[in-house]
Amino acid sequence: MKDPTSPGPREPDAGPASVRLNKWLADQGVASRRKCDGLIAAGHVSIDGSTVRELGTRIDPENCRVEVDGSPIGVRPTRKRYYLLNKPRGVFCTNDELENRSRAIDLIDDRDKGRIYSVGRLDEDTTGLLVLTNDGELANRVMHPRYGVPKTYLVKIHGFVPDEALQGVRQGVRLAEGVTGGARVVVLKRSEKQSQLEVTINEGVNREVRRIFAAVGFKIARLHRSRLGPLDDHGLKIGAWRPLRRDEIEALLDPTQSGAENPRLERLQKKRGPGQKFRRAARKGSVRTSVRAPGGRRA
Repeated sequence: MKDPTSPGPREPDAGPASVRLNKWLADQGVASRRKCDGLIAAGHVSIDGSTVRELGTRIDPENCRVEVDGSPIGVRPTRKRYYLLNKPRGVFCTNDELENRSRAIDLIDDRDKGRIYSVGRLDEDTTGLLVLTNDGELANRVMHPRYGVPKTYLVKIHGFVPDEALQGVRQGVRLAEGVTGGARVVVLKRSEKQSQLEVTINEGVNREVRRIFAAVGFKIARLHRSRLGPLDDHGLKIGAWRPLRRDEIEALLDPTQSGAENPRLERLQKKRGPGQKFRRAARKGSVRTSVRAPGGRRA
């Protein structure tokens, strides 16, 4: 009798039809490549009935049956989907079923979206830009630290944040994962009552901005991600979404992207300067592509 927990089949040679399992799963829209690695290592993936745990496994998709948690994953080419959502508060970035809780993927009410997932996460109380897709390669480009995709946040803190604390944020602080790489900080407004800042980071540590300011003695009252790489929230109200344009997709996929070093990103942001007034909703304006408000209406 076959042992269902055996390592499973491995490729005898890497022929032309051979592909890494994690990449293939990501291409099928299961999750990002890194998350697919986690599914494989945790024993959620099987090939021809045998559980696979080795991350280097390669497969021939045309000649084997792949399942995730018992559900077969098809071999039909999947059309890539790309969406930009301005996430409201109280919405979770997960594909897990949540009872009486809203998920980001549920706000994309495009009937053709298929199986998509959030690229990275914004915590429940954070608003702002979130990419959702079924393209594992794009998800990897955005999330992997090696590409250093900049993420800009508007930060509101009750009370006056002194220069000494801001200098600590700029230089980097020690978190459980290690010392942060430092952040770009622009002061938008400061008074004894509150401080409004624009903070840009290039890492992807869980709840990083909140934890950075906690490390220098301040609690964030409101946090909004206004930019993600070449994307900004111009014309996209809280709770609304739109498809990504081709030039935006190409900029995110560009392996040279690292902030201002990417010429595509420079062109897209040329007329969009730094720190603007902190606001509850996104900037007013228009974009060249259709924008969908909650409920599927065109905004």
